[in-house]
Amino acid sequence: MLRTLTIRDFVIVDAIELEFANGFSVFTGETGAGKSILIDALQLALGGRGDASMVREGAAKADISADFALTPAASQWLAQRELGSDEDGALVRRVIDNAGRSKAYINGISATAAQLRELGDLLVDIHGQHAHQSLLKLESQRALLDNQIAVRDPAALEDMQAVSSAYKNWRALVRQREEFENDARNVLLERERLEWQVGELDKLAPKSGEWTEITNEHGRLSHAASLLEGAQEALQAISEADQPILSQLSSLNQKLGKLVDIDTGLQPVLDCMEPARIQLQEAVYALNNYIDKVELDPDRLRQVDARMEALHGAARRYHVAPEALHEEHATLGARLRQLADASDIDGLRKQEDKARTAYLAASARLSKRRALAAVELGKGVTSAMQELSMTGGSFAVALNAGEPGVHGVEQVEFLVAGHAGVAPRPLAKVASGGELARISLAIAVITAHATTTPTLIFDEVDTGIGGGVAEVVGRLLKRLGQQRQVLCVTHLPQVASQANQHFQVAKGTSGEGRTVSRIDVLDNRSRVEEVARMLGGIEITETTRKHARELLAS
Repeated sequence: MLRTLTIRDFVIVDAIELEFANGFSVFTGETGAGKSILIDALQLALGGRGDASMVREGAAKADISADFALTPAASQWLAQRELGSDEDGALVRRVIDNAGRSKAYINGISATAAQLRELGDLLVDIHGQHAHQSLLKLESQRALLDNQIAVRDPAALEDMQAVSSAYKNWRALVRQREEFENDARNVLLERERLEWQVGELDKLAPKSGEWTEITNEHGRLSHAASLLEGAQEALQAISEADQPILSQLSSLNQKLGKLVDIDTGLQPVLDCMEPARIQLQEAVYALNNYIDKVELDPDRLRQVDARMEALHGAARRYHVAPEALHEEHATLGARLRQLADASDIDGLRKQEDKARTAYLAASARLSKRRALAAVELGKGVTSAMQELSMTGGSFAVALNAGEPGVHGVEQVEFLVAGHAGVAPRPLAKVASGGELARISLAIAVITAHATTTPTLIFDEVDTGIGGGVAEVVGRLLKRLGQQRQVLCVTHLPQVASQANQHFQVAKGTSGEGRTVSRIDVLDNRSRVEEVARMLGGIEITETTRKHARELLAS
């Protein structure tokens, strides 16, 4: 759940720090006071798009922080990304300066806006004030049903991904077959060219890492005489000259060894010289071994020269570095095999049919899940509609046959009947503004029961609702608040009176003459005044206050 929200220099907010409780909380206030600004600030903190216009006029930056208690899923997400997993909570922060530059943090660690959005999806679900408008779009209806399926059964995501992957694979084969049929001559010419190139590289047979090995060998062979001469000269000086270095050093060590018996102060000198003698002896062994291996082999040098020239010439023709010839050979071979498969039109059609069958099988599994979820969602929303003064009305989810697509073979469509005795019709055609708002709210409440997201935010989703229906809406949200933390921006006194916690948003003027928004947590007496204001407008009478007390008491 959301525990605290701190906002500084955001739009018309100067500095606000809010503490939230469990249950159902509401934000109320005059139009334009900044109620929805709080939701905008939270969305920004959770990875929403931001720009310089969000910084309060005259301020250097906007700074929003939100502290959440963690769910197991959120804790696991943080631990996997090493973002300061803390069993006590998660602190997300977003800073935007007046040049539009943005910084994001999770538990004090620098993060990306995308990571904020991923974590936010596990912590908060926001239902915007225009959510009911999006319900008129078939794509939104399909996404809502699929989300309901995925929430109840995470394994369903595998079916959705399988449908998407199978469709893309099938359509790729269809395009490949069509391209071959439309351009068979060019395909054959390309195949002939590749056959010649792959044949040439087959004969050359470049190997991975060969260029490095052969250039090293060429360097050794071409400088064999100077290498041998230098090694023999070093060996001569160290151990084979008239007065070799190794013998002189051994003699000095013997003399110093006798002198140490007289004065132990020479022992550190002897300790330094004895390892030097041992190292020189090891150098003698190594030089003898090296001289035995170095050969003057002009025939091998000619072979290496020829191989280098062949590799270098092929690299120039194929416009790659010599060390990349092996990869180019593999790439051209794979392309040739692909064209060989594509040239077999019958084989290509068989692959296409196989891919189509796999797609239809995956779609069938998804369709079964949708059919079950559609019935369940229809029953739940229909039941909620009865409470929202749509007695006798019904809601259903139709799965209509459609063109195969990335989301399956059916088209999801919401159907509604406003009252008894009327056949359900598409939502976009029959629902009035008020009915659409009520149905949208019913769907939001029903789907919220299925989600594991701990915090639900409703931003003026009760627009278009009034009277007794508004009181029912308040009860629904309060009931939902018994299972989740629910935050609601509302203009309805019937909804506000049901809240466990009430925030009043007001607009005022700072000492500098700027318009600022402030938020107060209302006590019982203040709530009566605010609900009375919502009921009666500018002039509040005792009768209005009495009505407000009755609403709060109920």
